[in-house]
Amino acid sequence: MALQESGEMYLESIYVLTQKMNAVRSIDVCEYMGFSKPSVSRAVGLLKEGGYITVDHDGFITLTDAGTGIARKIFERHTVFTQLLVKLGVDEETAAEDACKLEHNISDTSFEALKRHVESLG
Repeated sequence: MALQESGEMYLESIYVLTQKMNAVRSIDVCEYMGFSKPSVSRAVGLLKEGGYITVDHDGFITLTDAGTGIARKIFERHTVFTQLLVKLGVDEETAAEDACKLEHNISDTSFEALKRHVESLG
């Protein structure tokens, strides 16, 4: 199953929540993303079908290896784009919002070049 941008956003959100909390449930994803319970429930079902997450009998969500790989990739892109935009003088909130738009639509080659550039800036 090819993952759409929204699926990547859900995986990234679950990844971020996992860093902050011991256990993540759908309601945590709803609150974090500001989405309705039915929307999150549908996305969780699709991500589970795709093999990106598991959900235990208590409703706790765990990223699979495949899900973790994608989530880390998107999170890294978000972080690098935010840092770059802030260094260019964009305020933190706008930079984070714009990073969210950029992170899904750039090739690996271009992203790696931008990442190297940001790292060279210190």
